[in-house]
Amino acid sequence: MSIDQAKRVLRIEADAVAALINRVDERFEQAVDMIMNCKGRVVVTGMGKSGLIGKKIASTLASTGTPALFLHPAEGIHGDLGMVTRGDTVIALSNSGETEEIARMLPSLKRIGIKIIALTGNTESTLAKNSDVVIDVGVKEEACPLGLAPTASTTATLAMGDALAVALLDKRGFKEEDFACFHPGGALGKRLLLRVKDIMHTGAAVPAVSEETMIKDAIYEISSKKMGVTSVLNSSGRLVGVISDGDLRRWMEKTEKSGENLLAKKAGDIMTKNPKVIGQDALAAEAVAVMENSSITCLIVTEPEGKPEGVIHLHDLLKAGVV
Repeated sequence: MSIDQAKRVLRIEADAVAALINRVDERFEQAVDMIMNCKGRVVVTGMGKSGLIGKKIASTLASTGTPALFLHPAEGIHGDLGMVTRGDTVIALSNSGETEEIARMLPSLKRIGIKIIALTGNTESTLAKNSDVVIDVGVKEEACPLGLAPTASTTATLAMGDALAVALLDKRGFKEEDFACFHPGGALGKRLLLRVKDIMHTGAAVPAVSEETMIKDAIYEISSKKMGVTSVLNSSGRLVGVISDGDLRRWMEKTEKSGENLLAKKAGDIMTKNPKVIGQDALAAEAVAVMENSSITCLIVTEPEGKPEGVIHLHDLLKAGVV
């Protein structure tokens, strides 16, 4: 029975969101243009469950390039309306459109010339009649079997709020770099902000041998630097290849079968030519992508002219929380 009830709820809420598609019309475009032309901030307001949805919408707007804040209407009618200034735009949420606290704010908002966008399920309500743009988020039925708890209506309102935020994001030309500025913390911030140069090993920690280096010495370099790889440089100091633990294993098998002496060879004889590299200004997340796509665990960091200036290992990326 619980599974059947859960499926019923999801069907009702999915239908409620799907029904909004045909309501995205010129009024939605007017709302987007109104917010784009707003000289101040977007102030989102709503009571009860609508208020909780409003907080999420305000947060989404703020994090995607539209300055926004949430105003609790009960606090608003007791002084916090002072947070709203000329040039701001208000998005008011009320399924009934008759929420007392919001209705009591409307005259004051109109008095200072605030533009109001209503997200409501009642387009003939007090809120709708006092708004500059009305977006219909009404639902056929609530998922609550008693028809009392806001369920489908709050889901529909949240979805329309997301639609507004994403439409604004697109219209502003908001990019990943902009998003990163508002999300410096946590794993997301690290993925968007941390660069290779912030975590790469440099100087003496970078394993490097010349093409003429004997394999015995190359093995020592790989082992001592503990990267599982060494860069191979030409006489000009430019990267021409790498030797990894995997390369050594493959050459050991090959020389064992052929009877050759691996230790008699030079680094240039067994190196992998044209290895994958990365620049120090690349995002650390890009280094992860290169490693994953190439099935490697280490990248040499090179200057534009091809000289090594660092090395980054998958373990460094794991430790930094990028992966």
